[in-house]
Amino acid sequence: MKRLDIVALAVAAAFCAGSARAEELTGTLKNIKDTGTITLGYRESSIPFSYLDDNQKPIGFAMDICYRIVDAVKKDLKLDKLDVKLEPVTSSNRIPLLANGTIDLECGSTTNNAERQKQVAFTYTHFLTASRYVFKKSSNLKSIDDLKGKSVVSTAGTTNIKQLTEANAARKLGANIIPAKDHAEAFLMVETDRAVAFVMDDILLASLVASSKDPASYAISKDAFSTPEPYGIMLRKDDPAFKKVVDAAVAAVYTSGEGEKLYDKWFMSKIPPKGLNLNTPMSPELKAEFAKPSDSPDPASYRVE
Repeated sequence: MKRLDIVALAVAAAFCAGSARAEELTGTLKNIKDTGTITLGYRESSIPFSYLDDNQKPIGFAMDICYRIVDAVKKDLKLDKLDVKLEPVTSSNRIPLLANGTIDLECGSTTNNAERQKQVAFTYTHFLTASRYVFKKSSNLKSIDDLKGKSVVSTAGTTNIKQLTEANAARKLGANIIPAKDHAEAFLMVETDRAVAFVMDDILLASLVASSKDPASYAISKDAFSTPEPYGIMLRKDDPAFKKVVDAAVAAVYTSGEGEKLYDKWFMSKIPPKGLNLNTPMSPELKAEFAKPSDSPDPASYRVE
């Protein structure tokens, strides 16, 4: 075979291989490569995971993790530039907006559970929290049973309002359950005495109390509606190629020690815009999770003996 023919065949083979690799891209990765854009869903008041600063820019612990994922996707796709589009989401619309392609990642404080895993996928857990309620100390609530016959608020579309509804029925509380559009509105209802308590993840309640006008007026219940549950960043279900890139990026953050630094930045230091310090040390369970990342929806799997 002539040398020119050999060179031509080699070039053709390389071209075909390149085309095959390009064709191998599917789902979210293909869409990101085709558009040069990745869309992050963010929350407006889920301090310190995902919330707006004084300039209406989304910031937070989950946002920082999502930006590490963006860097990994850009590198994996060998893109010189990757535009990041930011889309506000709520508890009620975050799953539909992910499913219909409006967002590619949901960067917030979403509980990873078996029911949700039927609709979406989660990357490795970034926090563990339990469902409790915040109340004014003046209302003198001692337990969940003290919510009998009272107005109690929780955010629509969350696992917390489901747990509250179930407890209301099981314990025959007869409470008036009020769904709020977001955490800020729910806390305002307690602040203005339209509800006696707000049921939500304890870390989010702690952040709302810390940023309130009079933090000393509030308390968070010792009674919990749940065992500690995992938070994860959501992505579309049945997209293994994208999940592989996302999981690898998140695992690298956790196991390199960067995860603990990010945690200290958002939970153990003053955070914008008001310089609040949540002063919430990392739990032994979360330390173990960062050492061996998991996307399990089962709270029992995070127990530390």
